[in-house]
Amino acid sequence: MSTTATGALDAGLLDDVLDRARAVPPMTDFPTVDALLDWFAALADDHPSLVRRRRVGTSRLGEPIEMFSVGDGPRPHLLFAGVHPNEPIGFRTLQHLAAELVADPGLRAATDATWHLVPCIDPDGTRLNESWFGDPADRAAYARGFYRPAPGEQVEWTFPFAYKDAYFDDVIPETQALMRLIDELRPELMVSLHNAELGGVYYYLSEDLPDAVGPLHAVPAALGLPLDTGEPESAALQRLAPAIYRAGSTRDEYDYLESLGLDAPAMVGGEGSAAYARRHGTVSLIAELPYWSHPSADDTSESDADYADVVRTKAEALVELGGTLTALLEEARGDLTLRSPFLRASESFVPMMTSAGTSELVRAGRLTSRAATGAEVFSNEEVVRMFRLRFGGMLVRALEAEAGAGLATARLRRVHARASELWAGWLADAQAVTGLEPLPVERLVGVQYGATLTMSHVLAARGPGVGSGGGGGRR
Repeated sequence: MSTTATGALDAGLLDDVLDRARAVPPMTDFPTVDALLDWFAALADDHPSLVRRRRVGTSRLGEPIEMFSVGDGPRPHLLFAGVHPNEPIGFRTLQHLAAELVADPGLRAATDATWHLVPCIDPDGTRLNESWFGDPADRAAYARGFYRPAPGEQVEWTFPFAYKDAYFDDVIPETQALMRLIDELRPELMVSLHNAELGGVYYYLSEDLPDAVGPLHAVPAALGLPLDTGEPESAALQRLAPAIYRAGSTRDEYDYLESLGLDAPAMVGGEGSAAYARRHGTVSLIAELPYWSHPSADDTSESDADYADVVRTKAEALVELGGTLTALLEEARGDLTLRSPFLRASESFVPMMTSAGTSELVRAGRLTSRAATGAEVFSNEEVVRMFRLRFGGMLVRALEAEAGAGLATARLRRVHARASELWAGWLADAQAVTGLEPLPVERLVGVQYGATLTMSHVLAARGPGVGSGGGGGRR
């Protein structure tokens, strides 16, 4: 097939990438931590001359964190999955990439890289999501089994940070392991394997690379997935191209919040991996993919709604959500005895709903009038549904942990019942959204796999020494 709008990447290379992305075999689930690590261990045992296995760290609960390196090219590539433990698409992506590298010497030669793969950087958090890995198309099962660590316990956002009046140095062991790897490997390309939930495909790049835009757009198009042109995850993000953003940094977020007159030091935490790797000139890629797609994800036509009103409505709903969950948490607080991960996450995320809504109210008041696109309307509405299910659900799990341990007082049982009823209503609202399409896992893996190969080729085309070791990069 011929390609168009591919930037400077050789058309033959891009065609090969797209063919490889389309050839990912059918997949229906995600592996548990044990199954994932057993698979990689078997690969290393079966191919000792190609795959090198090494322990690089230890989780907070004592789980060994291992890295598997394939190839011996001069270009170091570092990929790690499970960065947010509710985002397991990267597990299958690393399995497929590793299998292809072992089986295909032509692929190893074409990239001329050494591929360093960390299958799961947060095994402790991932285990708290495994209940829905067997059927990721079931949104209700996903919502019931969802877990995301409190920000101060997330691998991606606990790198050291010091800027103006903000300071963070409470680096968790998993992040320390990544810091050591980044400093040791000085990767030319780093891929932090994330994914979103619902909508379309979008990317983060640590720097503006115009030659990458066309190829990155071509990958989801080849697999029939839409780009996500709706509301970005943060208003502080810089858009480089449709559905491509400069990887955000905590410094950018601080400056944005400060510009709104808000208490920025109290609203930010640690830095991200891409910002840390900047010191080595590393180019970072994140390919964000949804479990479910929707026709509105890439609807750029004008709606009847005013954009400021759309943002304001979302903001008000988030403030209301924060107030509702805060009231439940405060009523339960005197009877809570278990410092479970769900409680720690709830204590962090519940007040964040109020602060996030407040900052969006300020932004809405500064927007000029214009028509919102269909994608903007849908994505702003969807973020409210998502946060209700995420953070309402984790609060329910925190209360269930007390009941399951036989520690729930009568008052705590009443709070649990109200929270469960409220959450069930939010789930019903989310399930009433029409047009959702569960996406085959192999197409999601194909996008991450294809985008990773694309960036490897784009960086190789820039010539030796570019994007490798010292200077450049960000986030």
